[in-house]
Amino acid sequence: MTVDFTGRTVIVTGAGGGLGRGYALDIARRGGNVVVNDLGGNVVGDAGTSEMADKVVAQIRAEGGNAVANYASVATREGAQSIAQTALDSFGRIDALINNAGNLRNAWFDEVSEADRDSLISTHLLGTWNVTQAVWPHMKKAGYGRIVFTASAVAAFGNQTQAAYGAAKGGIIGLMNVLVQEGLPHNILCNGLLPNADSRMGEQMKPEEMAPVYPHVMKIGPHTIVPEYVVAPVVYMASEACTTTHDLYSVMGRRVARAFVGVTEGWINSADAPATAEEIAANIDTIRDQTRGVHIPASLIDEFRMVGEQVEAAGKA
Repeated sequence: MTVDFTGRTVIVTGAGGGLGRGYALDIARRGGNVVVNDLGGNVVGDAGTSEMADKVVAQIRAEGGNAVANYASVATREGAQSIAQTALDSFGRIDALINNAGNLRNAWFDEVSEADRDSLISTHLLGTWNVTQAVWPHMKKAGYGRIVFTASAVAAFGNQTQAAYGAAKGGIIGLMNVLVQEGLPHNILCNGLLPNADSRMGEQMKPEEMAPVYPHVMKIGPHTIVPEYVVAPVVYMASEACTTTHDLYSVMGRRVARAFVGVTEGWINSADAPATAEEIAANIDTIRDQTRGVHIPASLIDEFRMVGEQVEAAGKA
């Protein structure tokens, strides 16, 4: 199957460098119209300039592709509307959105400043919310959309000194899970990413601590985990070739894997009365046991269904 974007318009936020630049270039080479959004700031989100977005647009056009630049901040509703309007004014449609813009400020939890906390939440969580909400009605009207949500292994699994970053990225996973349900009737498919790459932000993830664990993961042949390793899964998720929704992919070097939140088979207490804390303590190993199987609910309602079937099977309804 050829992944093709001919006639499609894709917005890529934070596309002036790193991962976003890679997405924008590959989509343009596959025939897509690209809105290259970038505030132009440094890794902490300061000192904006139009130069970064302009360079990516210039490269795409030099290669015969179609692209326009947008320099608005995703952290404001007005900025997000500007990004969507740029796509409509330039290409008349919005088919896909890759939420990629981000910043990073590390500190131990008890030392995180209010300003740093708010900056990370505004850029990552609210930025993703703002731009997704700006494109949503246009995708609903068209009956088609692909949205990529950039989360992080920090949110899924944790990493020291990144409490605010992890909280913001965790919120993105929650937002995606809800929009999966709301988007499905309109053919708007929502999938997410836990990326790892040797980018400006990747350098802030303490690679000197990661590398000794498995050096061949952090360095593949003569190359580090360059952003190009992450491009293919994201370009796929933004394309018409992607027909799944509610998936979260972890990309680390050569390995691409699905990550998910699951529930164990668990323990069902007596129907006579709610469990006591002592009963929980006595059955905690059964509650935590993954060897009997893990369920992956498709929604809150689906988990209700799963538990109902378990209770009926146990004869304790």
